[in-house]
Amino acid sequence: MIPNGSAGSLDDEAAPGGENDVADVGTPQAQPVVAVVGRPNVGKSTLVNRILGSRQAVVEDTPGVTRDRVAYDAIWRGRTFTLLDTGGWEPSARGLAAQVAAQARIAVEMADAVLFVVDARVGPTDADEAVAGVLRRSGKPVVLAANKVDDAKSEADAASLWSLGLGEPVPVSALHGRGSGDLLDVLLDALPEAPPERPSEGGPRRVALLGRPNVGKSSLLNKLAGEQRALVDAEAGTTRDPVDELIELGGTTWRFVDTAGIRRRFRENQGADYYAALRTAGALDRAEVAVVLIDASEPLTEQDLRIVSMVIDAGRALVIAYNKWDLTDEERRRYLEREIDRQLYNARWAPRVNISAASGRHVDRLVPAIEQALASWETRIPTGRLNAWLTGLVGSTPPPVRGGRQPKILFATQAGIRPPHFVLFTTGFLEASYRRFIERRLREEFGFEGTPVRLSMRIREKRGTPARRS
Repeated sequence: MIPNGSAGSLDDEAAPGGENDVADVGTPQAQPVVAVVGRPNVGKSTLVNRILGSRQAVVEDTPGVTRDRVAYDAIWRGRTFTLLDTGGWEPSARGLAAQVAAQARIAVEMADAVLFVVDARVGPTDADEAVAGVLRRSGKPVVLAANKVDDAKSEADAASLWSLGLGEPVPVSALHGRGSGDLLDVLLDALPEAPPERPSEGGPRRVALLGRPNVGKSSLLNKLAGEQRALVDAEAGTTRDPVDELIELGGTTWRFVDTAGIRRRFRENQGADYYAALRTAGALDRAEVAVVLIDASEPLTEQDLRIVSMVIDAGRALVIAYNKWDLTDEERRRYLEREIDRQLYNARWAPRVNISAASGRHVDRLVPAIEQALASWETRIPTGRLNAWLTGLVGSTPPPVRGGRQPKILFATQAGIRPPHFVLFTTGFLEASYRRFIERRLREEFGFEGTPVRLSMRIREKRGTPARRS
């Protein structure tokens, strides 16, 4: 249970709304997970290091060095996947060894494919055959690695592993690297396709200027461009079509897009307003970062909040610019701070810039805020560092009990960037408040200022059923 009043209390993070306020349904699936299993001292960790191209897993001649599941990021032929190194799996083990074997079994249940490592020089043992039986019943794709085939003469040793009933053994030498490329090719063929990260189209970074009518979007574009690029008029709704402009700021060329002011809910627009809103939505979809302008001289409106939420839902980096700052007095600024704290709680992480598009006041602060938001939008946390941090967090503040049972977080991986998307592999459903707590702590530890963070779960079902995503 979470102690009341502790540093890890969730109460301060509870927001209005239910579980649906966390966008974890329908998010892209995590990059594929490969569980590396086998009995002790067959070279699993050595093979993991060979695949990673660096000595990250601890390796010794003594059996049983690896005990827990340890996750690593790997890449081969441009495809990324997560490797789960496990301890030696002996089905008949007792005591600590039995707990190690249980961790390996859990890794198989959570994985998309299994890399089963066997010592080809020894041949199939009773323990290997027992593990092979479990793997066949799991229904998961299995790649059989015949390790310690150090030269051509030893390749005949791999043939005896056909008896395990897992298909053709792939000869490999984890120590010398012989056959590792062929093994990885076979492994990639067994993995499900991972969704590609949103590719960069190249050229200048794309910035969309959004806001309700008459907040100063066109005035800001003109000030940045140093010329009358977009029409400006006191009448709201002058801009109908997105206006692109290449502007060099701080030694970098940016593509700024001035968009039509969003008047009301999308479905309530009619005529020219409908098509203007449609083009604005298209401009946001093509953008990488959105600068949402808000009139600081007036109270926040429902439309301001809806536009910010639209950017978050689109998964774009976000900067909030409070325009017409020169028209505010001390009293209005105090009220504005209260409005921001009360109404914009879902975007507290967005960089804030107080500007005046008309006079140019503090417009120079816009680019550093945009650069910071884009850097966060494209940040990737190494799986090892992520899980080391998560282990400490869950140890100090475990998930709350749900339905009489306490779910456990087995491990986590970052599924993608632009925006950062994290997948938690769990034994049960995590409450919305706890997911918000994890997101808040993620931001405290790793930054992510200026970008939404997606957090979803992959829940381990009862034995014999596949893990489900939510």
